[in-house]
Amino acid sequence: MNAGRSNRSLVVAAVWLAVGCGGSLGALAAAEPKIQLDSAPMSRDGKTLNSFAPVIGKVAPSVVTIYTTTIIKDDLRRFPMFEDPMWRRFFGFEGENNPRSRPRQRKEQNLGSGVIVSADGYILSNNHVVEGADELKVALVDGKEQYSAKIIGGDPQTDIAVLKIEAQNLPAVTLADSDHVQVGDIVLALGNPFGVGQTVTMGIVSGLGRRTMDIVDYEDFIQTDASINPGNSGGALVDAQGRLVGINTAILSRTGGSLGVGFAVPVNMVRNVMQQIIRNGKVARGYLGVLIQPVTPQLQKEFKLPDQGGALVGEVTAKSPATEAGIKDGDVITEFNGKKVNDSRHLRLMVSQTPPKTKVTLKLLRDGKEKSFTATLGELPTDLASGKVPGPAGSGEASDLLDGVEVADLDTRTRRQFDIRPELEGALVTKVDEESPAYTAGLRAGDVIVEINHEKVKGADDAIEFSKKVKGKSVLLRVWTKGARRYVVVEEEKKAK
Repeated sequence: MNAGRSNRSLVVAAVWLAVGCGGSLGALAAAEPKIQLDSAPMSRDGKTLNSFAPVIGKVAPSVVTIYTTTIIKDDLRRFPMFEDPMWRRFFGFEGENNPRSRPRQRKEQNLGSGVIVSADGYILSNNHVVEGADELKVALVDGKEQYSAKIIGGDPQTDIAVLKIEAQNLPAVTLADSDHVQVGDIVLALGNPFGVGQTVTMGIVSGLGRRTMDIVDYEDFIQTDASINPGNSGGALVDAQGRLVGINTAILSRTGGSLGVGFAVPVNMVRNVMQQIIRNGKVARGYLGVLIQPVTPQLQKEFKLPDQGGALVGEVTAKSPATEAGIKDGDVITEFNGKKVNDSRHLRLMVSQTPPKTKVTLKLLRDGKEKSFTATLGELPTDLASGKVPGPAGSGEASDLLDGVEVADLDTRTRRQFDIRPELEGALVTKVDEESPAYTAGLRAGDVIVEINHEKVKGADDAIEFSKKVKGKSVLLRVWTKGARRYVVVEEEKKAK
């Protein structure tokens, strides 16, 4: 490691994630709908079914087509070239009363699907189906009856919207308990793909708890191979008894058509969002106040953890419920309110679905010992509502742990340049060699190294000194990146035999 003029050489690697969760929206509070709920588990006796016609006959009337109209204003005068009078004359835009000088409007029309959940007209759909629409029409299954609909509220963080039509005695679907759904269960997807009319496709549940798709902020998708295509969005995913288990939302596809990888928001999450929208006009999410990251194999080894379960706390937000409860940086949260925490995204989801002011219990590992804490959740602040949780970066592999990173002391200029608050101490990363283990692991210029192997770094000299003490084939760093701290492991390259 060589000292430069104001920079010094050093190394590290990266991984990151955060908690606290949320979304809010404006809506008119209304009387709650009377929904039908059947939470009994599916019968799985393995008997062969010759036809799903009776099931479809029961659920099809509950699935509707949603027609949206959005008014688009085309004003050619907005282009800079038309600020020149010569071009305005050339294209005939001169004169206040000239029809060509006025903005023109056109209507953009789309369609999606929805599901009736109460006899008095509450309908569930996707937020992306209705967002920004100037006019909404809902057509029942026979296509003969159409109703104007209003949006009660939408939640972009889960892509769920609640609509209302003025009608009575509508055929409402029965809601199941999606926690009872299992991989291998038969499911049916109903909607209006490509506008051809109501269509039913069949498949099985291909996966559960899909949380890494980066489709929306809060994900716990049911994956299915039942065909879902454009127009199916907002439609029903039902079990073999015709009970709603999810709202069809997205597909993975290279062509735009179904390739057998579709995703539905589980009905338990949908029901929670719907009830909050109708009761309160918004979705209020729980807030713990910790920035978390997944436990990678490297971090498991460095923290001497029994497995990769749980969520590693990279930073505790000041004056948050976590601070008051006594949670510290470096803790690994393994249990939330009696439920095992599978990973950091799982914890984030559980916190978000717990109402503010709820008293919760947490179990965690600290220095290899299990501890229990109690916290009272706050409400997720608005400025954190749409924050996505980034996934882990690569696991840095290189031949030399202390090579490729240049650091410098923090000063007024660099703090202003990288928006680093005055009280933060550490060594600023000014350059990272793209061939270094640090770069492969995710370390970048602008990061601040605050700890090396649990020793606090106050400046560039500390960083160099502590890096000299590194023994073995890995080093654990704590790094500040764009307002949040995270743990990073750099490992020695594994030589090919």
